[in-house]
Amino acid sequence: QVQLVESGGGLVQAGGSLRLSCAASGSFFSINTMGWSRQAPGKQRELVAQITKGRITAYADSVKGRFTISGDTAKNTVFLQMNSLKPEDTAVYYCNADIAPLYSSTFYAHTGKGTLVTVSS
Repeated sequence: QVQLVESGGGLVQAGGSLRLSCAASGSFFSINTMGWSRQAPGKQRELVAQITKGRITAYADSVKGRFTISGDTAKNTVFLQMNSLKPEDTAVYYCNADIAPLYSSTFYAHTGKGTLVTVSS
């Protein structure tokens, strides 16, 4: 069974930094895209950043210039470096990955359980 496990959330003051990590475990064939989404209280989940197998990155406008996604789908890991954090960045952050099971070339979306990031003003 495939699992995505996030770590690195916590409480930080505005202007501070945090680094989130995510690792995929279990038996599978391949990972195509990995990324991070977040959901703030009372708001819809939004995509924050993603990185493809070819290491092409994309960011939400709200985090461009402050957040950096890195990682290696071949190593089943993805990171999110978050700098200049703002109170509006407070949310549960989820790791996402498109993963093909063993003996398959079809990719399916997987999401971790999330890690809470709280930014105080």
